[in-house]
Amino acid sequence: MNLYFRLLAVTLVISGCSSTDVALKTSPYTMKSGGDVPKLQQGLQVKHADLNFEVFPAKKQISGTTTLTLHSDTPRAAVAVDLDQVFSISTVSINGVALSPNAYRNDKGLLSMQPAAPVQGDFTVTVSYAGTPREAVKAPWDGGFVWSKTPSGADWIATADQGEGCDLFWPCIDHPFGEPLSADIRITVPKNLKAVTNGVFIDEASQGDTTTYHWQTRSVHNTYGIALNIGPYEKIEQTFHSIYGNDFEVVYYHLPETTDKAKILFAEIPPMLDFFERMIGPFPFSQEKAGFVETPHLGMEHQTINAYGNEYKKDAYGFDWLMQHEFAHEWFANQLTAANSDHMWLQEGLGSYMQPLFTQYLHGDMAYKARLFEQRKALDNQFPMVSNKSLEVEQVFNKDIGPGGDVYTKGSLMLHSLRELIGDEAFFKTIRIMTYGTDNPQPGHLTPRLGTSDEFIQIVNKVTGKDLTWFFNVYLFQAKLPKLLVERSDSKISLEWQTDQNVYFPMPVEVSINNQLHVLDMSQPQSLPVSPKDVVIIDPDSKVLRYDQAIADYQAFKKAQAK
Repeated sequence: MNLYFRLLAVTLVISGCSSTDVALKTSPYTMKSGGDVPKLQQGLQVKHADLNFEVFPAKKQISGTTTLTLHSDTPRAAVAVDLDQVFSISTVSINGVALSPNAYRNDKGLLSMQPAAPVQGDFTVTVSYAGTPREAVKAPWDGGFVWSKTPSGADWIATADQGEGCDLFWPCIDHPFGEPLSADIRITVPKNLKAVTNGVFIDEASQGDTTTYHWQTRSVHNTYGIALNIGPYEKIEQTFHSIYGNDFEVVYYHLPETTDKAKILFAEIPPMLDFFERMIGPFPFSQEKAGFVETPHLGMEHQTINAYGNEYKKDAYGFDWLMQHEFAHEWFANQLTAANSDHMWLQEGLGSYMQPLFTQYLHGDMAYKARLFEQRKALDNQFPMVSNKSLEVEQVFNKDIGPGGDVYTKGSLMLHSLRELIGDEAFFKTIRIMTYGTDNPQPGHLTPRLGTSDEFIQIVNKVTGKDLTWFFNVYLFQAKLPKLLVERSDSKISLEWQTDQNVYFPMPVEVSINNQLHVLDMSQPQSLPVSPKDVVIIDPDSKVLRYDQAIADYQAFKKAQAK
C-alpha cells in the first residue's frame, strides 16, 4: 500500500466514516461537477464506458456494473474515478483482476484504486455497486433520480445531473475531458416498462419479470448527457432527409396519455432540423439518432435523447421554445463542449441565441427583436461571464458568486451585437468553425470537441481579419455593460463610451437624425450637429448591447415589488 493509501486509510479510521458503519450522504465533492481535477485523474482518457444498470422502482434503488477503458501515457501506481459514496461497492477490478478491499477507497466520492502493478496504455477499471441514488429535489436544476408516476399510475423515471455530474449514478471522470469516446449502455427494468437512453438501440432481452435494453453510442458523449429514461413509452419516428444528402432517424418517446399532443409537437422537429442545418451545419450525431423523450422534469440536453417536460405549452412565436433550446445543445454542448465551466456561455449563450434566431427565421425581424428584448430585461451584470478561473458548474450558475443566468441571456445578446458588428457571413463562419473545427463540416466526419473563449476570440479575429479582442474584453471579461454617455445641447449631440476601468471599446454606433442615418467611429468621442426640434434616435436598430437606464429602473421596480 503506497503512502497515499496509508494516509487515506488512517483518515477514514479516525473519522469513523467507513461505509459499513453508517449510511452516507452525497458529499460536497460529488455535488460539484468540473473545477479542479484530482491528481489521480489528471492525464487520463476515457476510451469506452460499458454501463450496466438494474433499476428497482419500488425501492428507488439501482445496482450497476461499470467497466471503463482508460488510457494513460505514463505508468500509474494509482488511479481514481468519481462515484457517489451513497453506494455500497462489492467489487473493484483493474484489467479483470479483483482488488483486495484495502487496495481501494471511496473517499467522499473519489474512488481511488491501487493496482497490483502500475498500469500504462489502455487498461480497464470495473466497479460493481448498489444502493439508493440521490433523489432530485427539483430536477433538472437539482440533480439526481426522478421517481415519478404517469397519469395512469405507471412508474416514470429519469435522471438529470448537469450541475452535479455523472458520478451521481455511475463511476466516471466528472469533467469535460472525461467524455467517453463510445459507450454500451444496458438498462434492466420491470417488464411493463421500457428503457430509453443515448445512442442506437441494439436489442432487448427478457428474463423472468425484467427486460434489459441495450443501447450503444457511436461518438464522444458528454458525461452529464448520458441519461436513463424509463416508462411505458410509445414512440413516433420518421426518417429525416438532410440538406447534406444523408438520412437519419428522428424519434420521440412519449407517454401513452399524450399521443395526440406528441404528434403535434413532433411535427415541429423537422423544420427545426432544417433551420439548424442551414444556419449552423449538419446534425452532429446522424450516425445515431435525433432523439427526444418525455420526462417528469422540465428538460435537459441529453445527447441524442433530449429530455422534454414542457407539458406541450404553446408559444406566441409558433414553436416550443424549450424543446428548441435543448435541441440547440446538440450543437452547443454536445458537439461543442466548454473545456471547463468558466466558458459555459459557449453552450448556454449560443443555445439561447438560437431561439431569437429561429424566430427570425420563421417570422422576421420584429419577432426576432422582441425575443431579444425579453432576454435583455433579465440581465444581472454582477459578475463577468468569463473569470479565467477553474470553476465548478454550480459556481457558474449561482448568481451570487458567478454570472448565473447571464451565460444564457447576456451570451445571446453579445452574439447578436457581434453579428451586427461583423456581418452574417463572418458571424456564421465563426460559429461553424468553433462548433466543428472546420468551415466545411460534413456528416460522417464530425468529432465532438472542447472549446474555450480564447479560441472563439482567435477565430473571430482570423475570420474578420481584424483584432476584435476589445469587444470581448468588455462583454466577456467585465461584469458591467458599456455605457454610452450622451449629451445634447441646442446645437449638437455628443457621444462617448464609458467602460469599467476605462477599457478601450471603439464600438461603432448608429445615430438617426430626422431619419438620416449616421455611423459613428467611436474610437474617440464624437459629436453631431442638431437643432432643438430634431428627432434623434441612438442605435435605432438595437444593434449594440449597452447599459440602459430605463431597463435598470424597470428591474429596480420589479425587485421592489417582489419584496
